[in-house]
Amino acid sequence: MAAPETQPLFDWDRILSSLWHTIGQAWAEFLTRLPLIGIAVVVLALTWAITWISLRLARLLAGARARPSLVRLVERLLKLIIWALGLLLAAIIVFPGISPANAIGGLGLLSVAVGFAFRDTFENFFAGMLLLWKYPFEAGDFIESGDILGRVERINIRMTELRQTTGELLLVPNGQLFKNPVVVLTDQPERRISIMTGVAYGVDLAAALEVIDTATRDCEQVQRDRPVQVFAHGFGASGMDIEVAWWCGATPLAVRRSRSEVVVAIKAALDAAGMEIPFPYRTLTFAEPLAIAPMRDDSDEHPATSSDSGP
Repeated sequence: MAAPETQPLFDWDRILSSLWHTIGQAWAEFLTRLPLIGIAVVVLALTWAITWISLRLARLLAGARARPSLVRLVERLLKLIIWALGLLLAAIIVFPGISPANAIGGLGLLSVAVGFAFRDTFENFFAGMLLLWKYPFEAGDFIESGDILGRVERINIRMTELRQTTGELLLVPNGQLFKNPVVVLTDQPERRISIMTGVAYGVDLAAALEVIDTATRDCEQVQRDRPVQVFAHGFGASGMDIEVAWWCGATPLAVRRSRSEVVVAIKAALDAAGMEIPFPYRTLTFAEPLAIAPMRDDSDEHPATSSDSGP
């Protein structure tokens, strides 16, 4: 009795035939839509051209007096709107069955999904938009936020580029700058700084204040049209504390130069006036009086003898 024939696990001829049929249908569909794809490519090229022309017109209309941050914000919004409309029109041309309402609805669902997946990216993007709109600082300003200090070089879509005073480039997420307090050090061309100094208790305090005031006013890095403030601050551990405040340039370099010049000038003026700058003193108090006696030199009582002696 003959053994039954075994059926193959996969019918390769049928699989390959179905595959070639699918590829043939896809190729035929591609050839059918090829003119539409060409039109869509033309639409994208026109979108690029319209975007370029719109950006040029925006810069011309803004003029040289417009804030750079506002110009960048308008440019980004124009790019976003024009390219969104261009891509939507190209998709409708390639796929005629898609209506504008369906396309907008699909984009809405896609934006929700992408928004959850890239929440931090979108947060920094919109924070950058708000920073450009509210213009708390511009490129070239020195800002300080927490431990961050540097000069703003550029506000990008997601990051703000800061050049630290030591030369390194620091990239800060826009969301961090938008949510945390930021001190714009160069919002005004001048700013006030102060130092603490002092004189010994035996020095005439009123005369010392006058000497320090004169020395500070004579410094080149001190703003002449701003007041110099010199006040007795309190009683220190070793002398009278004096606070000195003045106005100088707003940049960190101008502050360092001015502070160094003022410190050198105050030290020289107090030295020239014979006024002591205090340093820590320590006074020891004993419960019982101590007898004070001069110290004796024991070397006089024991003269040195030569170790080399003759026989």
